[in-house]
This record gives sequence, structure tokens and C-alpha cells, in this order.
Amino acid sequence: MKNKLLQRFSTYLSHDTTSDDNSSTYPSTQGQLEFGDYLVMELTKIGMKNASKDQYGYVTAVLPANTPEQIPVIGFIAHIDTAPDMPGVKKPRIIENYDGKDIMLDAETSTALLIQDFPELSHYKGETLLTTDGKHLLGADDKAGIAEIICALEYLIQHPEIKHGTIKVAFTPDEEIGKGVIHFDVTKFGCDFAYTMDGGAPGELEYENFNAASAEIKIQGRNIHPGYAKNKMINAQLIAMEFNALLPEEQRPQYTEGYEGFFLLTKMEGTVENAILNYIIRDHDKNKFEEKKKLIATIAGFLNEKLGEKRISYEIKNQYFNMREKIEPVMHIVTLAEKAMIKAEIPPIIMPIRGGTDGANLSFKGLPCPNIFAGGHNFHGKYEYITLESMEKATQVILNIIQLSTEKN
Repeated sequence: MKNKLLQRFSTYLSHDTTSDDNSSTYPSTQGQLEFGDYLVMELTKIGMKNASKDQYGYVTAVLPANTPEQIPVIGFIAHIDTAPDMPGVKKPRIIENYDGKDIMLDAETSTALLIQDFPELSHYKGETLLTTDGKHLLGADDKAGIAEIICALEYLIQHPEIKHGTIKVAFTPDEEIGKGVIHFDVTKFGCDFAYTMDGGAPGELEYENFNAASAEIKIQGRNIHPGYAKNKMINAQLIAMEFNALLPEEQRPQYTEGYEGFFLLTKMEGTVENAILNYIIRDHDKNKFEEKKKLIATIAGFLNEKLGEKRISYEIKNQYFNMREKIEPVMHIVTLAEKAMIKAEIPPIIMPIRGGTDGANLSFKGLPCPNIFAGGHNFHGKYEYITLESMEKATQVILNIIQLSTEKN
């Protein structure tokens, strides 16, 4: 299984599928469509049925049931794109029998995976470690998930003695820019429930995520020659600084954990005449989430009143919501995944996602969809890594879910 996982994962990394938040197309980049074509070919080759890619770049396929028993139709989902934070590597660096020590990724820039910075690295001593070159991200998020799903299904096809219900797969574009399931047709997909293979370390099992919104603050200043500016100039940049200072400092990402939400200033630009602040707003608690959005409005109103005129405008857009309310009525699907991990001798780590997945939006579309580990660490950057053993564990969990779903309670 390890060789198959390595072969597939390495091949997938050779496809450039970086998504682009500034694109006006769907999916946002041509590389995702091309990789989708490759996946259709591969799914067909291993024996999946009805493998296809639609106009939006969604790749789907079916493994029909091999038993007449009434078994839930289960879906497994991963995303095609990699984060736009930086380009992905074309091939992973492979470190066999990892010695548990620091790893120099790129001597030229002194980029290294240091145990003192990433102590969880030591847990993988003796395993086959896959890393970046120190200049690109790896792409385990979520090409590891794709490799795990396809390897699991290939194993089932090659072992028809294993009884299973109907299994469906979907690979989605543009998850990293928050658009992964905009056009996803849940009814057409036709599953009772599904799992995204998009989590981190082995054992992670998540059915709670942030409520999420974006906020854009626009500030109109007044630019006057500084030599004649007294009582006339209004510096938009200084107002922007004051706006940010009025947000609670303790609610910044670097000071939060667990269920604690935050405001993150993601981008700022400006001159004396105009300034723009872009934030993301996150909280697991719906009431606290609404309070955070109201605070943006309150600060804007306060500063406009202080200035004596409306110079600050804002726009807040909801992005996704906490899937917990949609999963709690069907908690048996979380229990099923938990049992699958225990069967694979993997201690389940049930925790809230400090982020979001396609599964959140799918759950609100009517497809309950918890998130399961894919095995990687440090996603979205040059310190990303994964081990083949972690990928093998994720593959086994998929197989266990499928087999356990055939058992009568």
C-alpha cells in the first residue's frame, strides 16, 4: 500500500493545481481542470463506474454495492486545489527511516524543520517522511486525501470478497479560496452521508468548525499639501490604524486556541486619501460570531461620529457556518468514524476545526459531512510535511468505515 500511496501522491504533486482568489473563472485555474481529467482517467482505470468531470471541474465516480443488503450510501471527498499562499513542489523530498532530528530543507535560505519549532516531528521517528524543498508548499492538503481515497477504493475493487455498500467519491476544486462546493449538486451526488479527507495529524476527527465571515473596511480621507494641511487634512491611514486598535487585541489569532474566535487583519493598503482594511472574522459560537460582526459596525459608527461625517464604510460577507448543528442529529456517522480509527489502533482526537472545510458547506446543503485526518502538518507553507505511514493509516480508516457500515447495530 505504501508504494501505491507514494506513487500516486508524487504523481499528483507534479500537477499544478494552485487556486487563484483573483480569478473570475470556475474553477479558478486551468491546472485544476487538467488534473481533473487525469483523475477521471485514473478512476476509470482502477475500475470505478461513471467516472466523470462536469463543467465546474467536479470529479465524481461510483463503486456499486456488491451485496443486496441495505447499506447507507457513503461518500468520500477531497479537494483538487492547493493553497495560493505559495506554489507547490513538483516532487516531494523523501526521507526514509527518519531519525527524529532537525531537517534542513533549503541550505541557501537556511529553511529547516526544527524539533524545537515543530516538536510533533519527533513522533514520526522511523517513518518515511515527505517534505518540501524549503521554497514551496508540499500539497498534502489535499492531494494526500485524494491518494488515500483512490488507494482505498482500488483495494476494495481488488478484493471483492469484502462486502460493501455503494461508495461514491468527489474531488472538488477551489476549496482553498472558499468556493469548493458553490456548484456542488448534493442531490445528484446521492449519498446518505460523507466524509472529507482533509484533516491534519492521524486521529483527527472533526464535526465542528468556525462560523466565518469577511469584512472590508473602506476609509475616505482628504489629502492636502502637508505645508497647508492644518485643520484640513484627514489621513485615511491613521483612521485605519485607529480602527484596528479599537478591535480587542486578545482576539487576534496568535492569542487564541480551542473554541476561541478571532479577528485577523489579512490585508491593508492605503494613502492619505484612501485606505482599505480586510479582515476575516471567526468564532465557533454563533452568538459570539454575531457580536464580532456587530463590533465592526459599532467601531465604524463611532469613528464616523468622531469625525463628524461618514468617512468609513464597511461590507461584511458570511462565508460558512459551524456544521455542528447539522451533524448532531446524525452523530452515528461520527461514531462510525471513531470506531474505524479504534479498529486501526489510532486514538481518535475529536476536536473543533479552527478553520473550515468543504464539509461545512456540504452539511448545510443537506449532506452531513465530518472531516477526517489526511495525515499532514503545517499546511499552506514551506514547512509542510506528511509521512507515508500517516497516509496508510488514513487509507485504513476509509476501508474500516466502509466495512463497519455493513455491520448491523
